[in-house]
Amino acid sequence: MTIAFETQAQRIGDRLIVSLPDEASAHLPSRGQVAVDADLNGHSFTTVLEPDGRKGHWVAVDDQLEQALALQDGTAVSGQLTPTKAWPEPELPEDLSAALDAAPDIAEEWADITPMARWEWVRWVRATRSPGTRERRVEVTISKLRDGKRRPCCFDLASCTDPELSRGGKLIDAG
Repeated sequence: MTIAFETQAQRIGDRLIVSLPDEASAHLPSRGQVAVDADLNGHSFTTVLEPDGRKGHWVAVDDQLEQALALQDGTAVSGQLTPTKAWPEPELPEDLSAALDAAPDIAEEWADITPMARWEWVRWVRATRSPGTRERRVEVTISKLRDGKRRPCCFDLASCTDPELSRGGKLIDAG
């Protein structure tokens, strides 16, 4: 199933995102993160859509995508999304990557969990503004993996967890 939509890029603080229209998000298989093969303005890539905490989704726009699409706040975006079960590998934050490197005893456990589960661990670690809380989450990740846990516990998968873009689990309104 391919989902077509029209929207605009929007800037929230220093970040550029593409929010999906409600009708596009309604066709996705989950209110949480969804792996998709995407096409935005003719540029194809695989990504993971983030939930907005309001039953919708958004696409993170990194510098490379921003340049490839010549996006700026208000740029029209024509898109197509096809949900996929083939999740891309998440980009590991430096602190989590260093902790995993320092714990070779859990390398097999980390490799054995699905890319989707790895996305959840990364998202959970990143979902705080507090450096102390983040440090503790990295430690807890290693500890839980050692205990055989495959996913973080008690984590609202449908909330917006990017601390730069959310308040109270909801994507900040750019308007």
